[in-house]
Amino acid sequence: MTDLKMRMSVAVFAIAMAMPGLAGAQLPDAERLVRAAQSVDLDRAHEIHMDSCFRCHGAEGLSTNPDTPRLAGQHFQYIARQLADFQSGRRASEVMQPQAKDLTENEMLALGVFFNVKPSPAQRVRDAELAAVGRFLYHRGNQYSGVPNCAGCHGERGMGTDDLPRLASQSTRYTETQLELFSKRPRTEDNEVMHEVASMLTELEIKALAAYISSMD
Repeated sequence: MTDLKMRMSVAVFAIAMAMPGLAGAQLPDAERLVRAAQSVDLDRAHEIHMDSCFRCHGAEGLSTNPDTPRLAGQHFQYIARQLADFQSGRRASEVMQPQAKDLTENEMLALGVFFNVKPSPAQRVRDAELAAVGRFLYHRGNQYSGVPNCAGCHGERGMGTDDLPRLASQSTRYTETQLELFSKRPRTEDNEVMHEVASMLTELEIKALAAYISSMD
């Protein structure tokens, strides 16, 4: 076993051991993550990462560019699905389509596991009052405008599911941009729920949610 595989195996095991005490239904299934880690080539994932991904997403998946998403801690199956959507053109991106075009299904899954096991710490709150508004919206929604809470789909801790992204600790600007794209409908690969929800959000609510989400861990 290579040193990378050993370190990744330890990381996967640590995550798996931590999961039972957390919001289980909202986290990737530990057994599936361990099985995936055993079935993919993590050395190849590291090679692809160092050849292409790290320039934008950072060596540890923690991009310092506010327009580029953090990948650390993201669900492995969600990452694999997004890469497949970039490859097929279902999700449009002039940057990501060339990066994904030659990836195999196994490589996409390997990259997902590679990033899933990396820690993604919360970011510092710059505007506590704005983040407090976001916290209210995230957990309770806005009954007056019909905006549902985010926790119902993405989980109380923002960990998401295999089909829905982890939101916790994502950069504020990236979250704001994606909500705006959902509102305007360019992200056509996603279901109608996010288009409907985002279209009801005000500019203040988008900024408040992004501020709170970035502070979650």
